[in-house]
Amino acid sequence: MHSLKKVLFLPLFQMPSGHHQVADALMYEIEKTTENVTCKKVDFLSYWNKHIEKLVESSYLKMIHAFPNMYDWVYRNFMYNQFTNKQVSLLNRIYSLRFEEKMLQLIQEEQPDSIVCTHCFPSAILSRLKQRKAINIPVVNVYTDFFINSIWGGAEIDYHLVNDMQMKQELIQRFAIPASHIFITGIPVNGKIGRKCSSSRKMKKQILVAGGSIGLGKMNDYLQQIKHSSNYHYTVLCGKNEKLYEELKRWNIPHIEPKTFISSREEMNELYARSDALVTKPGGITISEALKLGLPIFIHSSLPGQERINLKRIIDKGLAVMLHEDQGFEEQLSLVLEDKWKRRSLIKRMEDMVNKREKIAYEIIVDIAVKTSLLHVRHV
Repeated sequence: MHSLKKVLFLPLFQMPSGHHQVADALMYEIEKTTENVTCKKVDFLSYWNKHIEKLVESSYLKMIHAFPNMYDWVYRNFMYNQFTNKQVSLLNRIYSLRFEEKMLQLIQEEQPDSIVCTHCFPSAILSRLKQRKAINIPVVNVYTDFFINSIWGGAEIDYHLVNDMQMKQELIQRFAIPASHIFITGIPVNGKIGRKCSSSRKMKKQILVAGGSIGLGKMNDYLQQIKHSSNYHYTVLCGKNEKLYEELKRWNIPHIEPKTFISSREEMNELYARSDALVTKPGGITISEALKLGLPIFIHSSLPGQERINLKRIIDKGLAVMLHEDQGFEEQLSLVLEDKWKRRSLIKRMEDMVNKREKIAYEIIVDIAVKTSLLHVRHV
């Protein structure tokens, strides 16, 4: 009889995000397939201080919407680019706010056999603890974007689950991490997502329009272009944007079908299964789901910060098509969807990306948890 091993997953905020989706996807697979490993997820910022978590979350959302270019500048200079001495000094002051003590407290309470970080900030805290030799528990970074920002813990982190060879090479060059500790897994997505199935009974191609959990960007302008006439059927995921949902409902147009926030994974999978293309923002999870399905991707807009960096990586690799405001929306879709060679070339690049993955993410995490020795935490 094997003793039960525990894996602690650490996203950051409470709001539904890619960090939570990746953690949930991994936990689902582990608990479904493994009897001797248990999982727990803790939003570290709420654990540290619930009131400040709410304040930081609301400030983050307001800044993205009210000052997008300022947020983009802050993200690139304080999270993406290599740090100057002033930035390091600022980060050290932030870290001094008892984050390390709180992380030690969490570890001592939970007694995990390994820790999985799906957000860069808990990873940075754990890296500092490892530097000080306060803990020797295995820590795994699971990156949820198509790049690695500068906040993530590096050399002190034991294992890294990355999206592609470019990210693997960056880690080797920047931190001299052994290649054997870096695995190309792709961004983990929900295991319930199956292969796309097309129905011959469809009169029109089905286009799924997604905007993420906090809005649809420029999508409203594009929908105005096809309000009166369209060659395709559009299912528009309005998320929590009630104003957009109500407006599209008032249009009462057969070829534009709005949907409110969908929490059911099964319903979301059904929408994916019947779709011929996805129009979306470059969020790591949504793009990775489409890659798994071989679903042609069109990008309508991107949020400042990480999505803009994701966008460049995705377009550079030829994994998606960027839509342009000065060209007809549906004409841009049809240039790919109605051209057999262009469509097949796009899907082939997506399939090649998926086929280059070396390992399955949840299997690596199980292996680390099962093989690890008992945790030793030193009081600091």
